Amino acid sequence: MLRSYLFVPGNRPDRFDKACATRAHAVIVDLEDAVPAADKERARAALTQWLTPQRQVLVRVNAADTPWLGEDLRVCEQPGVGGIVLPKAERADDVDRVAAACRDVPVLALIESAQGLWNVLAVAKARNVKALLFGSLDYQADLGISDDDLLQARSQIVLVSRVAGIEPPVDGVTQAIDDPELLRRDCYRSRQLGFAAKLCIHPNQVDIVNGCFAPTADEVAWAGRVIEAFGRAQGNAVQVDGRMVDRPVLLKAQAILSEAGVA
Repeated sequence: MLRSYLFVPGNRPDRFDKACATRAHAVIVDLEDAVPAADKERARAALTQWLTPQRQVLVRVNAADTPWLGEDLRVCEQPGVGGIVLPKAERADDVDRVAAACRDVPVLALIESAQGLWNVLAVAKARNVKALLFGSLDYQADLGISDDDLLQARSQIVLVSRVAGIEPPVDGVTQAIDDPELLRRDCYRSRQLGFAAKLCIHPNQVDIVNGCFAPTADEVAWAGRVIEAFGRAQGNAVQVDGRMVDRPVLLKAQAILSEAGVA
């Protein structure tokens, strides 16, 4: 289970190895927002030189409506690119263009606009899509809103991921890099809504994100009690910790133990 996705600017090759040396579950080399237009070619060349089959990274390419995507995708055909993060994913055709150029490379579609959320099911079902990422800051800017919870958008992305049969989605970044309590609150809220991971913009966010999205000791212990109680009850509804639980709760307990590596 990948829980943390750490961005590193594509025009800072001196940081590539440092990002990979963190405990981030995935590193995203960013050729889009982090790189000014004048540096696009240089960043692409630096990434090309650095890539190796022994080290898998993700690459955030430039959006489908930019002049840089074609060259970005040529880089992504190389060994060492384990996935493509497609920003401003708004149409299934955007994904199909990426999938056609890099046939065997998974796509992580970044939903960060009203149009993207409107078409999110078609995007999620497009070829090679592995998971959806939520670009919450860009989404707020596109709609001109300031609701930090964005409950409707987040819930829609979680629901669509399930309906499309892809991995649970990845939530957007927390801008504050020196506020661990805020980061924890953001992570716990995301996890309660059904997100499985979070985007990180600084290495010091990685360990907190990993810990927050992992099952807690109390959750694992509860799941163990549920499994044990159901085993004794031979499939009938049963009480655990004073509450009646049935098959849906059993499935939740099994998922927690599986994620924790216990079952």
